[in-house]
Amino acid sequence: MRRLYFLVPDIETAKAIVDELLLARIEERRIHVLARESTPMGDLPEARLSQKSDLVPALERGLAIGGAAGILAGIVAVTFPPAGLVLGGGAILATGLTGAGVGALMSSMIGVDIPNTRLKQFQQAIESGKVLMMVDVGKERVKEIEDKIKQHHPDAEVHGTEPTIPSFP
Repeated sequence: MRRLYFLVPDIETAKAIVDELLLARIEERRIHVLARESTPMGDLPEARLSQKSDLVPALERGLAIGGAAGILAGIVAVTFPPAGLVLGGGAILATGLTGAGVGALMSSMIGVDIPNTRLKQFQQAIESGKVLMMVDVGKERVKEIEDKIKQHHPDAEVHGTEPTIPSFP
């Protein structure tokens, strides 16, 4: 999956683009619209917390760092067990999984409060009244969707793609 970024001048243009994307068989759950806080969005698919915040990158970092720390703690526990306690290889797995879970939980709580760093470049345009559209499509459809939007909406600014996005949200 790839995430396409478009800045459009107003809500009406965003509604027209959403309709065209739906006709092009892009699922509504793959379309995310972000506007200034006071802008009435109507029935547009508003960007969720996972698009507005650094939740997913923080979760990934916490999972990796917590898992590594847990595995390291497991290795230390197996190498230097408490007096009289014999630990097997399952201890390494258990501490690794526990570390990954705790790391993911803690980092996601922090990531929810941090604005999405990828969206920082669009913040000034959004505050001035423009609308940001994020569209998740398969990599084979990127050019098709970009061309369609450029053709029907020359006032829409195409701001490229994000190379990898999770396919589950």
